[in-house]
Amino acid sequence: MTGPAAAGRPLPRPRDGDGVAERLALSARTLRGRGLRTEDVTGWLAGRAAANRFRVDPIPFAAMDGWSFQGTTGNLVHRSGRFFSVEGVHVTIGDGPLQEWQQPIIDQPEIGVLGILAKEFDGVLHFLMQAKMEPGNRNLLQLSPTVQATRSNYTKVHRGAEVKYLGHFLGDGRGRVLADVLQSEHGAWFLRKSNRNMIVETTEDVPAGDDFCWLTLGQIGELLRRDNVVNMDARTVLACAPVGSGGSEALLPDTELISWITEERSLHDVRARRIPLDTVEEWKRGPSSIDHAEERYFRVMAVAVQAESREVTSWTQPLIEPVGLGVTAFVTRSFGGVPHVLVHARREGGFLDRVELAPTVQHTPGNYRHLTGADRPPFLDLVAGAAPGRVLYEAVHSEEGGRFRHAESRYLFVEADEADAPARPPAGYAWVTPGQLNALVRHSHYVNVQARTLLACLNTAAATLTR
Repeated sequence: MTGPAAAGRPLPRPRDGDGVAERLALSARTLRGRGLRTEDVTGWLAGRAAANRFRVDPIPFAAMDGWSFQGTTGNLVHRSGRFFSVEGVHVTIGDGPLQEWQQPIIDQPEIGVLGILAKEFDGVLHFLMQAKMEPGNRNLLQLSPTVQATRSNYTKVHRGAEVKYLGHFLGDGRGRVLADVLQSEHGAWFLRKSNRNMIVETTEDVPAGDDFCWLTLGQIGELLRRDNVVNMDARTVLACAPVGSGGSEALLPDTELISWITEERSLHDVRARRIPLDTVEEWKRGPSSIDHAEERYFRVMAVAVQAESREVTSWTQPLIEPVGLGVTAFVTRSFGGVPHVLVHARREGGFLDRVELAPTVQHTPGNYRHLTGADRPPFLDLVAGAAPGRVLYEAVHSEEGGRFRHAESRYLFVEADEADAPARPPAGYAWVTPGQLNALVRHSHYVNVQARTLLACLNTAAATLTR
């Protein structure tokens, strides 16, 4: 052999794909995998719950071990200086019915790893999912990524056990990377928080541990049609799967879409200034919770946790508990036979880059009962009052159970027409295709975590935009 390859020099390779999108599509069409049957997953989760002792009890702040309110700021911190803290923030967004406010917020500067291990069985990609207990989940155990760990956890600040399968995602021994991108978390409750979302394919023989199972993408899609089965961390990772950008037509060409996002970020001066938790206005601290004066939005509370299957089997911690069930929805239409969803350029105080693309509606309705007319969030009443025939997908999903208690949202795709959602939408909204979202989600901080849940439902075939 002669030439560059013979000389040991690297040769160019295909820039994108290697057929990964087609392999993912095949996995999404495969509803019977090598491991558990889909109909047996709920029973398997119940069995894993019964095999270990789990308990979560609300406690007064004073009963927390290792956590305390700082004397100078009132911030709620851990004695190690690691994990996370609850601080105050003053947010200014410049326009709208609520232009500035103060609130408690979670500061967790560490970048964690959310990783799903993939392996081909019988020509079909399968994904190693974990039955993981999170103290904030209403049903405690849900399907999570193979690895779901903060840096404090996988560096063993808690002096607990090793994180299983971590070596497949960090270090030189990992397999083929299918997805690897930093993504934001909830910008209303986290201050500039990001996690590393990864999908890594292995060819090694990887036995599934007691709390793990191999499932196809299609099986996961079936489970995404059920309430509170697939957790938020799994959904955000699945949304990053390189399924392809699909289709060549859109109302807003890609360059114009990027320009619109850039303009939205440039026009809006979103500021989030840290302040001591003790000074946050309209919030009051009691022995067991920090509450809004009008009992809206959320509260900060504390829990004691026992979980035999975790790296540490017992601990205490603060959690944020929302007030009420959220509604999160994409309004959908087809233009020239091409399905589109209506995205909102949403501003949140915790975003790293001011604005991210969010679902059309992302609200807790009870927080807006006092508003009328133009002050009410656009499209909220359309989604909340949608006739069953207009609802293309609906399920209740939990938000991040490691930091939020009983945080749930009703996720929907709602079909609309010109009268409800015009082709020329209001300022701050744009029609985009799912393929455009799939292209953007390969980059950091373009698509928010709630929109990524709905994108995961599309990519796993849990939801469809056509009847």
